[in-house]
Amino acid sequence: MLLQKIRLPSFSRQSSIPLCQCTTDFLSTHLLTEPRHVPGIVDILGFGGGLLEYRASLLAGKGFAVMALAYYNYEDLPKAPENFHLEYFEEAVNYLLSHPQVKGPGVGLLGISKGGDLCLCMASFLKGITASVIINGSVINAVGDLHYKGETLPAVGLHLNRIKVTKDGLADFSRVANNPVEGSFQKSFIPLERAESPFLFLVGQDDCIFNSEFYANEASKRLQAHGKEKPQIICYPAAGHYIEPPYFPLCRASLSILFSRPAIWGGEPRAHAMAQVDAWKQLQIFFHKHLGGGKGIIPPKVRSFTGLCGIPGAN
Repeated sequence: MLLQKIRLPSFSRQSSIPLCQCTTDFLSTHLLTEPRHVPGIVDILGFGGGLLEYRASLLAGKGFAVMALAYYNYEDLPKAPENFHLEYFEEAVNYLLSHPQVKGPGVGLLGISKGGDLCLCMASFLKGITASVIINGSVINAVGDLHYKGETLPAVGLHLNRIKVTKDGLADFSRVANNPVEGSFQKSFIPLERAESPFLFLVGQDDCIFNSEFYANEASKRLQAHGKEKPQIICYPAAGHYIEPPYFPLCRASLSILFSRPAIWGGEPRAHAMAQVDAWKQLQIFFHKHLGGGKGIIPPKVRSFTGLCGIPGAN
């Protein structure tokens, strides 16, 4: 039995809905304490590693059961993102689906950065995925070979000589990966055509870590070429890589754990803040639509930025 302990109650700062938190060896699941069935979502973050629960906790206050899933640099997990075995992620999906408060028949996936391409791999190879939201993710297996039932998706090569350095000495990594539609690099393109779930891509057009807009458009081309539904793509001008929940401060630059050097993440403060407000709303709408949540979004209490900058869909 994976379940180790339950802490009750916990309260979201943006909602009066009581939450409970179930922790296991590799995950933390945030649930409503109300005895009812709610849609389930697996939440996967980027290259920072460890188990971060803030986004899962906030989203649980919007009517979901959300699992924050660690995949490296946490307890007995690998210390570095070198190889990935999808059976590990499959176990997490099955655990969430088996929870008595989770409404099936499938779950949603929410991933940002490296978590985005891991979610795309999960949607492509695993059963039980009903909706996937990718925030500034890649359509290629970016770092570390991925294995599943005898299949291997190799990591695409990186050329660090393509790093662009700003006048402040910060590294822009958005062009270091090989082009996934050229030559042998196509082997690293995630086979999205296998997926049975719809996709929502949220893209910051000032992303300095991944070439996110290009990847989202290539995903759309590949899906449509295989007769699949065109994904929803929302682009945010002047928004950077790390699109967080509303009113989180912009982290424009910091030390890259993966490359061990100062990196620029991109984004202009006002535009990035607006993007975070709208993206939070859009992903809730998408999940409620495709997971059958049966309730609308619960908007942030503070609305200082809404209606500004002309972002489509903002209130």
